[in-house]
Amino acid sequence: MMSLAIDNVGGLWIWGNCPQESGNSSSEGGFSLVSSFAPVPVWDLQGGQRVVKVACGNEHVVALVSVEGDSTGNKGGGGGGGEQDLVCYSWGNNNHGQLGLLDRVSRVHPQVVQTSAVYEVSCGAFHTALLSRRKRVSGDDGAYISVCWTFGLGDNGQLGHGTTQSVSTPEPVKDLPNQMYLVSVDCGLFHTSVASSSGDVWSWGMEKGLGLCPDATFTGTDAGDAALPLPISKFHNPVQVACGAAHTVLVADGGYRLWSWGRGRSGVLGTGNTADSYAPSIVLWPPLSEQNIGDQDGSSKNTDDERLSAAMDEMKLLQSKYTAMEQYAGMLHGLIFGEPFREHEIATSSSWQNPGGGLDVARQWEEMLESADRGKLMKLERLYKGMLGGVKDKLLKKRIQEIVKEINHH
Repeated sequence: MMSLAIDNVGGLWIWGNCPQESGNSSSEGGFSLVSSFAPVPVWDLQGGQRVVKVACGNEHVVALVSVEGDSTGNKGGGGGGGEQDLVCYSWGNNNHGQLGLLDRVSRVHPQVVQTSAVYEVSCGAFHTALLSRRKRVSGDDGAYISVCWTFGLGDNGQLGHGTTQSVSTPEPVKDLPNQMYLVSVDCGLFHTSVASSSGDVWSWGMEKGLGLCPDATFTGTDAGDAALPLPISKFHNPVQVACGAAHTVLVADGGYRLWSWGRGRSGVLGTGNTADSYAPSIVLWPPLSEQNIGDQDGSSKNTDDERLSAAMDEMKLLQSKYTAMEQYAGMLHGLIFGEPFREHEIATSSSWQNPGGGLDVARQWEEMLESADRGKLMKLERLYKGMLGGVKDKLLKKRIQEIVKEINHH
């Protein structure tokens, strides 16, 4: 219920429900939220400081600030290049320890969180996640590795510590691989996701880290929250992971592909429907545009410019058709195999060719099942249970509609 923005000189502005001093002495820490209908500066971080990044939860704010003398103003922060001396501040409601200040006292003014080398920050409803980096110990290649720190509400496992306990001080997510660089972190209401430079994505928290609400179609041993990081899949050149309230979107392939998973209500997954997705599904992006090829009157083109223009238009049309086929193939592959479609895994073995020259999907499926580990098989089981549950729901609704129509007819 608040918005924040960083201006071009590093000043921070806030509007909406802003943390302010409370005139009520009974309020914890003299804290209250007061509505501001226009942006106002966060005066504590003005002058001699430059805010680089900011994130907000339901009622708390976390910001990364460059110290005086650091004029880089680098807002990327995740590239692993030159180190920035950033200070992490937090303020607002602290009823679950989401400020990371060793207590649960709310703060009106920004306070320093005891961390170092932090370059990314994100907030869930009542929890916070940070990424810090340090140089790799082994080797002299100057490469960096990352640590993900979380604190605040842990009821749904969104901290990734293996428990559902809340903590008020930054603690590392120890079950993530310790020799990797994380390019992005984001939090949903009650789940957390990270992406690495090598293409791996992990999630944890509500409903197996998908962020799905408890009314999802998981049953039995499939149901429940993930208190430890679960691998989602491996992607090519991930750029950023972003979490909605109960779904996740990944920008991959250097920005040319989008994948989504989690709750599909209102079509937020961008897959062309409103179904929940238990595995990454390709987003229908870029949208196809109508192509106008050639002159409507059919007149011939005689100049080089006109021929070039026609050729370019034809290339655009072919590109749009290719994009549509790629999206369709990605959706089919995700439905069948429960994981993203990757070109380098296209079957080339002659043993998979059917008499018509196409791929023998049945044989490919059998070989995939034979080589899959237990984790992958369980993911496939969840995927197909969800699909089967959706089909059963549709059949039941159709039958009810038929019965109602028969009753009305008689």
